Amino acid sequence: MSAVEEKLAALGLSLPEVVPPLAAYQPAVQSGAYVYTAGQLPMVEGKLPVTGKVGAEVTAEEAKDLARTCALNALAAVKSVAGDLDRIARVVKVTGFVASAADFTGQPGVINGASELLAEVLGDKGVHARSAVGVAVLPMDAPVEVEVQVELAQ
Repeated sequence: MSAVEEKLAALGLSLPEVVPPLAAYQPAVQSGAYVYTAGQLPMVEGKLPVTGKVGAEVTAEEAKDLARTCALNALAAVKSVAGDLDRIARVVKVTGFVASAADFTGQPGVINGASELLAEVLGDKGVHARSAVGVAVLPMDAPVEVEVQVELAQ
């Protein structure tokens, strides 16, 4: 077990199986020293635990937890191509999408769920640049989607 996975276990978490693609793409690809994940939905055992818009059917706090799940799924996708999460030199960028009710403006707080998990698990290597974007709808009516870019140690 990698040091990163040991840290996850200490937090009471485990790395899930890679979420299979919903269309014609790969969950993650490596280019040089970088791994780029596809947008990761908050799938748990092949299902979305909740659907709908944040600020309407889904609370901001629920969505923050879902963003945390997205980050776990992203780490699983990274491992699928990198082989070992201990190879992560740095999380470079996180992009989070929040399916938002028309008057919801708390997207940064929602995506903090992903950002905080990455920092908890990876320490300084998990601190990253980020975008948090409100959108009208996401695939399968998911409330949140997160993609991650990491640099690997050579």
